[in-house]
Amino acid sequence: MFDAALIGQVVLPAFATFFVAIDPIGLVPIFLALTPHADARQRRRIAARALLTASIVLLLFAAFGKAVLGFLGIGLPAFQIAGGLMLFLIAVEMLFEKRTERRSKSAAEAGGDDSAPDDVGVFPLGVPLIAGPGTIAATILLMGKHQGDYAAQGAVVGVLLGILLITFVFFFAADKLGRLTGPTFTKALTRVLGMILGALAVQFVLSGIMASGLVPQG
Repeated sequence: MFDAALIGQVVLPAFATFFVAIDPIGLVPIFLALTPHADARQRRRIAARALLTASIVLLLFAAFGKAVLGFLGIGLPAFQIAGGLMLFLIAVEMLFEKRTERRSKSAAEAGGDDSAPDDVGVFPLGVPLIAGPGTIAATILLMGKHQGDYAAQGAVVGVLLGILLITFVFFFAADKLGRLTGPTFTKALTRVLGMILGALAVQFVLSGIMASGLVPQG
């Protein structure tokens, strides 16, 4: 039986946040640019390594992110505000087409060395293009939001793994997707997703302010 509240309050917001933060569609042209001379088998291996690397990093932050914050003396409300602002900056980059430019620059700086094509699966694909600051912040924020609710936290982790699986499928079909979508569609979709991420980021900031006690509730 489906839990409507869990889906509406946890699954859908987590899906929107992770999908926009990771941006599988926007990563397709970068993946192709990083593997210009790789055949289909090599690309599958690179994609698998990238997703494995990103999964390990993000799951570690999902499990221990709040403990790390506590060790550093950072409260969850402060991280909600800071993380929300970070996600908002990413949203602005998406709206003004700066995020793709920044990611492409990171990919170019990685070198795209064909002598060791698998290395791009770890850097820059796995980290920071998939498991970047925005995705890490979103992971900690969503897990912290549902602290103590193991069903909700399990749903967040499940959604995260689902988005990573979608990203792998997109990489697997990168050649076909690159031909079908084209730059115009990708730019339009990026701007729409940027607006959604911006709204979610503002909500994180507002939640952090309310939780901090700076603004009286009720």
